[in-house]
Parts: sequence; C-alpha cells; structure tokens
Amino acid sequence: MIEPTPQGIEALVSAQRKLFAGGTTRDLAYRKRMLDAFYKGLQTWEKPLCDALRTDLHKSYEEAFMTEIGLVYGEIKDARKHLDRWARRRKVHTPVACMPSGSYVVREPLGCTLIVSPWNYPVQLLLSPLVGAIAAGCTAILKPSPYVPNVSETLRLMIEDTFPGDYVSVVLGNRDVNTELLKHRYDLVFFTGSPALGRIVMESQAKYLTPLVLELGGKSPCIVDKDADLKIAARRIAWGKCLNSGQTCIAPDYLFLHTDIKDAFVEAFKQELAALYPDGTGHSEHFVHIVSDKAFARLSGYLKDGTVIAGGHTNPETRWFEPTLLDGVSPDAPVMQEEIFGPIFPIMTFRDRSEVAEFVTSREKPLAFYYFGKPADGWDLISKTTSGGACINDVIMHIANSRMPFGGVGNSGMGSYHSERSFLAFSHERSVLCTPTGIDLKFRYMPYGMFKLVKRLLD
Repeated sequence: MIEPTPQGIEALVSAQRKLFAGGTTRDLAYRKRMLDAFYKGLQTWEKPLCDALRTDLHKSYEEAFMTEIGLVYGEIKDARKHLDRWARRRKVHTPVACMPSGSYVVREPLGCTLIVSPWNYPVQLLLSPLVGAIAAGCTAILKPSPYVPNVSETLRLMIEDTFPGDYVSVVLGNRDVNTELLKHRYDLVFFTGSPALGRIVMESQAKYLTPLVLELGGKSPCIVDKDADLKIAARRIAWGKCLNSGQTCIAPDYLFLHTDIKDAFVEAFKQELAALYPDGTGHSEHFVHIVSDKAFARLSGYLKDGTVIAGGHTNPETRWFEPTLLDGVSPDAPVMQEEIFGPIFPIMTFRDRSEVAEFVTSREKPLAFYYFGKPADGWDLISKTTSGGACINDVIMHIANSRMPFGGVGNSGMGSYHSERSFLAFSHERSVLCTPTGIDLKFRYMPYGMFKLVKRLLD
C-alpha cells in the first residue's frame, strides 16, 4: 500500500518514471499482457466492486454492471482487439518539397500519468482512462474519491492484486493528498470532476506545461418541443434523470418545455416515473441514494427555488431523495447556477426555439445537450449551440457508442476519450521524416538556383 505522504508519493512518482524510462511499458507484447491481466483482474474483483458500490451508493448490481463494470470490460476488449492497428507506424503522403523522403507518424506513449476520478461512477471513471494509459504504453497513478471509501479501498486491492506497483498504483486520501500529488510533474493528468476542481488541477500543472484531459460537467439542457412524442420523451428523460439518482455528469440538468405541452409533459413524466418504479423510489433496489449528507443538504436547499409539482419527499437518514419537478424557477435562482447532480428538475418554458438557443449560448458550454422533437429541428438547434455531446430524442446514450468521442468543451472540459481516442489521449503523435542519402537534390540549398522551377511546382 502506498503511503499518501510527501515522501511516499515522491518515491512512487520516481519509481514509475524509472520503469517508463527503461522501456518496459513501451513493448507492445507487455501492453497486451497487462490488458489481459486487467480483464482477468476485473473478473476476479467484479463482485467485491459491486458490493462496495451497493454499500457506498445503494447502487444495484444491474446498474453497477451496466454503467460501470460492463463499460470497462468493453473498453479493455476493444483495446486488446485493435491495439496492433492503433500502435503501428503510419506512412503519410510526402509533398514534392520533401522528396525523396518518406513521411511517418509514430504514436508513442506520453509517459508517467496521473488519473483522478470522482465518486459518482467511481469504477468506470477511474478504470476506463486506465485502459487508454495501458494501451498507449504509459504508467499510471490512480487517485479515487474519498467520498466512496469502500469502492476506493476495493479498487486499491484490485490494482495491487493485478499490476506491479511501479507500473500502476492507487493512492488513497482526501484533498490534501490530491494537493500533494499535484505538486509533481506528470506527462499527462487525466481529471474527471467539477469545473472548480478542474481549474485547480490546471493551475497546479501550468508551471510544468503538463497536457491535460479534463472531463468536467455543467448544466446540460433538455428541450421538449411541441411536436415531441411526449410518452417516449417522458420515459427516456425520467430514466436519464433517475440513473444514479441524477448524479451523472451528462444527466439532463434542467427542462426547457414548450409552453403548449408543459402540462401534458408533466403528467406524462409522472406516469412514466411510476412505470419505472411501481412501488416508488423510496424502497427500490434500483434507485441510487445521494452520496453524502453535505450533498443531500445542498439538494434540499434547492427545493425553495421554485414550486414542487411532483416528488419532493426525502429521507435524510438514508439520503433518499425523490425525483422532483420544480416549477416557477427563475433563471437566476441557485438551482439554475450550478450543476444540480441530483434528481431535481427545474422547469423553464419557451415559445420559440430561438429563445432556447439564446439562453443556452448565453451560459457556459454544457457537457451534453438533449432535444426531443423533429430531428430536423434538433439539428437546427445543435447548429446554433455548442456542447460536449448531444442527443436528439434521447438522453445519456451517446456515451455508450465508443466510436464517438466523449468529452467536454469550454467550461465542461477539454480533450476526449473512449476506444482509440483513449489511446490517443495518452499518446504523442510524433512526426518522422526519413530521407535517403543516395540522392541529394540541390534545389533546397543556397543560392537557390532552381528557385523559379521550385516556385512553379509549389504554387
């Protein structure tokens, strides 16, 4: 176990740098063996991880597998299958000016990396980036969240059981440990969390010019237009908001309802929520609870920012928070300023889609953007706004396609990952020009005697 002391962290960073410098992790066969070990390790520790998720978050096995463990399995299998292609040297076109050279792009590992993950999807958001680090040939120091102590401890045991410590290690601790970790220079820092903490990470690494991947968040709007299929929209939106009890970075954050369908949507939402949880969410094994008393208190405070028209019941002892619709909300209310990260839906209304575009673009760029209505109108709104990702007539599911990049923009993050993009996030694409010595064309040398000919060729 790594001691989270300044001395222990310094020794760990040095050990990982030494291993990387020796070339061990660059070897493609080694990477493949480590991906295989990763997969087997995850199989061995799947049940303990799911048990820990249940203890810390009241997350059911089904939801734990679908939203956490299963996604990591998929990333490992994808990397293992395609690693040879991702890592191979690529020959690219050589222009006339560089003839008779050959031009290549070499994908090489960045080096010693730090991966910091949050508490809401503590397995997936720590281990999915690790797949990219291993595939690319990097070492990794992992820092899970202290807010899910059972999950973090289980992750530590799993990693120690699976990998050499100078290759992949877990460091446990609170924010003071984060501060100590961030004093060191890395070749990449991969951080998932809030924009406020993202700024701290960015500031800490600015002096080293360390490249960063920041997966942050924001207030992702969910627009329901007048011609939307309200039953389908209500079902998918209710599911997306209830997933992990709204504690999801790409959860629909607030509703933007067309005035003509507002009342009808509210009724449809209530019906679809009841269909998802026939016995209510209070005793459901498939409804996640709020992570901490502090988070519960913050969410409870939002209830005064509007009129509760559905839900609103809570249990502080178990940190159960009923899915809630909040009407009459001002754009300036606290619930509309920060990412909610809970099962509360503030409702705003619009008459014309231009109002939606104006409102969304006047605020920080969100991580996700959701529209329900005619696809053509959805594409039109997408063309007038910016977000990390988007869905038309759906929510959340864009994260499930690893062929699409996942990441934020502006305040919601920088960089992207999943599948080959995870590999690229931990890699440097190095340009290499290989020139033969048997031919030495004179046109590039002073006094440029063939300048007019060369100019005609390059024009």
